Amino acid sequence: MARKSLIFPVILLAVLLFSPPIYSAGHDYRDALRKSILFFEGQRSGKLPPDQRLKWRRDSALRDGSSAGVDLSGGYYDAGDNIKFGFPMAFTTTMLSWSIIDFGKTMGPELRNAVKAVKWGTDYLLKATAIPGVVFVQVGDAYSDHNCWERPEDMDTLRTVYKIDRAHPGSDVAGETAAALAAASIVFRKRDPAYSRLLLDRATRVFAFANRYRGAYSNSLYHAVCPFYCDFNGYQDELLWGAAWLHKASRKRAYREFIVKNEVILKAGDTINEFGWDNKHAGINVLISKEVLMGKAEYFESFKQNADGFICSILPGISHPQVQYSRGGLLVKTGGSNMQHVTSLSFLLLAYSNYLSHAKKVVPCGELTASPSLLRQIAKRQVDYILGDNPMGLSYMVGYGQKFPRRIHHRGSSVPSVSAHPSHIGCKEGSRYFLSPNPNPNLLVGAVVGGPNVTDAFPDSRPYFQQSEPTTYINAPLVGLLGYFSAHSTWR
Repeated sequence: MARKSLIFPVILLAVLLFSPPIYSAGHDYRDALRKSILFFEGQRSGKLPPDQRLKWRRDSALRDGSSAGVDLSGGYYDAGDNIKFGFPMAFTTTMLSWSIIDFGKTMGPELRNAVKAVKWGTDYLLKATAIPGVVFVQVGDAYSDHNCWERPEDMDTLRTVYKIDRAHPGSDVAGETAAALAAASIVFRKRDPAYSRLLLDRATRVFAFANRYRGAYSNSLYHAVCPFYCDFNGYQDELLWGAAWLHKASRKRAYREFIVKNEVILKAGDTINEFGWDNKHAGINVLISKEVLMGKAEYFESFKQNADGFICSILPGISHPQVQYSRGGLLVKTGGSNMQHVTSLSFLLLAYSNYLSHAKKVVPCGELTASPSLLRQIAKRQVDYILGDNPMGLSYMVGYGQKFPRRIHHRGSSVPSVSAHPSHIGCKEGSRYFLSPNPNPNLLVGAVVGGPNVTDAFPDSRPYFQQSEPTTYINAPLVGLLGYFSAHSTWR
């Protein structure tokens, strides 16, 4: 029986990883890296800089925050709408920073643009946390926005400002914001020491607020943030996540002690194969495990055990019931916008493979052994699927390759640009562009859409938003993956 149980996983691994490439002869990872970063310029809100490269975008939402007497211009629109949601924006900034921390050395000339993408996020997060005991977590009324289809340059929907404070806590979004500021402080440590110190000081203050006034922001702001970025998973993981990044950035004993003391209380071992804007568990365990693998932190050993469990739970053939692989080889989890899981989990596979390599370790998964090479191979297979090695023969990155989604669920991309149509396009006037069968007039280069379903099928259609909408948090971890593979393009 033991031998039979081993055969199926090995066969499935071989089919998914080692079958001959039938869709392409290889990929230009450097081109894909450049485009994956360029996408963030298409998501910018506020006053655009002179070096803006996506020229069909213009200034937008310049008065954000004015109704609350603060300046909240800037930052990113999270997806295809015109709302600024602080929770996914902070997670995006954290993952862009982690991409640079682990893989920046292999990004070549694109490293400069990746750093700019981080700073566009942190400049906004500094504004959102400027008042002690307050974090501004959203600009724009989602119901008003979703009732319209208009480009951000024309916005006339409600730009309501939402905040958390001592009486209305939000440890989840505040904890993620602290993580983003702390991670970014590492990115800027040598590039801009004064800015780095500002980020770390602010991260410290925001984390203290998140920890002292505990609660989920979706309880405090339910009607504004749910069901869009409702915290389904609880705020506990964000407190550990914030502490982990503050420990990495500051090396202060207080954060180490917080992590050790709160590991069980804050449920570090729960749902270990989840990682994204709402659930940080797998990321916490992988991030903290690096120190264990470097031989520096035996007191974090249980986090490494969780990280090993995460690895085993997503291996093709022996994966957890919550993780599937399509016939074409794509990792699939339940819920919408599946590519967010693909890029985030693949990033962790690649990061952990590097940590294991340096420590000369492997992960035992029952009768199988997960080597660093195997983890890299699985991550690369997912990246190649995104770029076109799939049954549809379609690149899921706009502008990469010859065949890619042309009707993405994105207002600015689908409505004529200001230069093409200078006059105002009102709330309902844009509906005809949403319903049009024609390709979007503006290419949102580098955007990765939600992607196909478990049958590898994809409708290139705006109304199917769960599959055709791009998001910043799909692209952010992909930047790190492409940074690595662009420097290891001959790796097998």
